[in-house]
Parts: sequence; C-alpha cells; structure tokens
Amino acid sequence: MTADAPLTRESFRRLQPISTPLQVAQLPGRVWTDEQWDRIRRGYAAQDMDQKWNAFVEGDVLFMHRSWTGRGVYEASFAPVTGGGRRIASAVVEGDVERYRRKGDEYDSLMMELVVSAIILGEPAAELRAGLVELTARASGRSDVPAGLVQHSVLGLRSES
Repeated sequence: MTADAPLTRESFRRLQPISTPLQVAQLPGRVWTDEQWDRIRRGYAAQDMDQKWNAFVEGDVLFMHRSWTGRGVYEASFAPVTGGGRRIASAVVEGDVERYRRKGDEYDSLMMELVVSAIILGEPAAELRAGLVELTARASGRSDVPAGLVQHSVLGLRSES
C-alpha cells in the first residue's frame, strides 16, 4: 500500500462497530474543501499509545474508532455542498453507556470536528481545543480542569505519518 492509499476497515486489527447508534442532533457547521475531503478519505491510523483515534471512510461515511479498544464512537455521513466542499449531513454516536459515556450533542459535534480537523487533517484547531476544555469544565462543575490533560485523555496526539 502506498503512502497515499486510503486506509480501509481491513487496515485495522480489531474494529467493533457502533452497537447502539444514536442520532447526533447538533452537527458541525464547517464545510471542508474538496482537497480536505480527499485527505479525510485517506483516513488516519494511530501509531502509538498517545494517539487515541483511528479513522477510515467507506463511501461518504467517516468511521471514527478509539485506537486502543477498536470501538466505534462516531459515524459521520458527508454530503457535497453547493459551490464545493463537503459537510457532515448526519451522524451517529455510540449510545451504549458501557462502551461510551456521552456528554451530549454539543460535545459530540465538537469532538467529531476535532477528530477530523486536529487528528486527520493535523490542523492546530486551537478554538476547538479550547471549546473541548470549556465543555469538559462545565460538565464537571470545575473551573480548574487542566487543558493539557483534557486534550490528551480525550483527543490524544497526532502522528506526522
């Protein structure tokens, strides 16, 4: 497989599909360019323990799995936008609380956009990262939540592969 060849379901050792899909009501509003969609379609594979996500595309659906467990967390269906680019038109999240503890649609929308932007595309995504920390602090009722810890535990790092 060449460096530009897209990752597929078979590229990963163990994947578990979403067992209890729940529709995500709030979706990211971002439109990714056609060039970014081409990169998204190639997917992403975690290379070590500090990387938390694996991703691949089948058709127009981006599958986002946790790298350690192989569990599916998000499935985002992309659709073309008039004038070019693509956006997430619908998405589901794992609804089984034994497999994934949801924090709500706002959080899931942000996480999907973060995985695509920061992990798959390698963008800095500072605003999204700050939003993740803010949502986590609000959900926990604490204002002293360490930003680095939140980002590393939930989002992880990105390899340059």
